[in-house]
Amino acid sequence: MVNSGSRDQGSGTKMGRLFRPQVLEIGGSIQLLASFQFPVLSFEFPVSILPSLTPGSPICAKISLLMSMQSNPSGFVRTVASIGGAFRLTGQALVRMVTPPLDFGETLRQLDRIGVGSLNLTNITALFTGMVLAVQSAYTLSKFGARFYIGEIVTLSLVRELGPVLTALMVGGRVGSGIAAELGSMNVTEQVDAMRSMAADPVRKLVVPRLWATLLMLPALTILADGMGIIGGLFIAVFQEGLTADFYFTRVFRALQFNDLLLGLTKPAVFAFIIAIIGCYNGLNARGGADGVGRAATNTVYAASICILIADFFFTKLIIGLAP
Repeated sequence: MVNSGSRDQGSGTKMGRLFRPQVLEIGGSIQLLASFQFPVLSFEFPVSILPSLTPGSPICAKISLLMSMQSNPSGFVRTVASIGGAFRLTGQALVRMVTPPLDFGETLRQLDRIGVGSLNLTNITALFTGMVLAVQSAYTLSKFGARFYIGEIVTLSLVRELGPVLTALMVGGRVGSGIAAELGSMNVTEQVDAMRSMAADPVRKLVVPRLWATLLMLPALTILADGMGIIGGLFIAVFQEGLTADFYFTRVFRALQFNDLLLGLTKPAVFAFIIAIIGCYNGLNARGGADGVGRAATNTVYAASICILIADFFFTKLIIGLAP
């Protein structure tokens, strides 16, 4: 009897759990028993005793192909496994976010690292983005004698779209990669396993504080970034276009409506959740020493940026569709 099921090592440990075949060879015939385990659903799919097969037949070749998925998973399989693992981590984190105990000390430390540490980056980005918007708007609108619309264009562009998205991308690059690198270093040095051996929950201790901190700080950073962008537009409107500050702010406040504020303040919460979950998932699943930690940080920036832009489109369509 030959048992071909094996456990992968290194970066393939998680992937080895996707497909665990057992091939039994008895008297020249082959019998197969396989179990499938996915990050979201873990279930066994028993394959009934196959009829007597001659080794080398077409169906045996298919069995060998399935077995090779265990040690050499394709990019599609890895992607599906990562998505499933991220959703499973999301479910675990949501339950622990609303159930005691909560680590308030660690959450406060993460609030400082994620929020205060990102202030300069997000504010400078928003300030010059507002100035560029004002310059471009003034250049285009001056051809039609409508320079006084600068305030409306800068405000609505920042509050609805550019403020939340640019802030999320900046924070995702800085905070998301930092979370992945920090948790990845803890994982490859077996600190996470040590926590589990002491009956501590890594999700509650490591993921939940970072998730709460990102959810609280990203909307606040977005509000400050919107304000800095509007001030940047003010500089151009006053010093380049000759408008007064009172006139500029009158147009700004007249342009804003409740739906604009709703869209601009709910997007950051969605983006924050995406950044924190992707960073924590990649960090907790980092393998292969320092090189694996670097890959986890890089993959976090890549995945978070793509997911933010995709979520931005669908969330905008949803809010606009629900607006009266």
